[in-house]
Amino acid sequence: MKKAPDYKAKLSAIVGCLFFMAIFIPAITHAQTRGTVDVVKDSRIDTLAARRSTIKVTGTSAASAVYSTSGNGYRVQIYNGSSRKEAYDAQARFVNDHQGTRTYISYAEPDYKIRVGDFRTRIEAEKLVQELKGKFTGLFIIPGKINPPKITTGDD
Repeated sequence: MKKAPDYKAKLSAIVGCLFFMAIFIPAITHAQTRGTVDVVKDSRIDTLAARRSTIKVTGTSAASAVYSTSGNGYRVQIYNGSSRKEAYDAQARFVNDHQGTRTYISYAEPDYKIRVGDFRTRIEAEKLVQELKGKFTGLFIIPGKINPPKITTGDD
């Protein structure tokens, strides 16, 4: 009578293996067959892609035109300190010389930070740093979100 449980265990193991083979092997072999992929898309996507390639951007190359849609870029930090008066003075001095360039002031206790410009590339920011050397101390290029200027097309 002691041998009966051994046979039941072996029988249940065999039945389990057969069940596994009956269920999973056809699923595995079916997944390996090749098929076709149907791409379903709106026809306007092709129109937009064609229009994008024909846009002419003045003053920039086609490669830098891609950056105009992103919000990532660089700003130049011209002041960092705890004096509010000095921060606003630095901002005023910059605006006097560069009226077309945006300035941004932020306050994180205890420091004021004045950052200027919305540059798409680091090289553009470097040009401003070279121009500002001697006028401001502690110039830094800060990567981050920017407000990109509008792209001008040949149609304007």
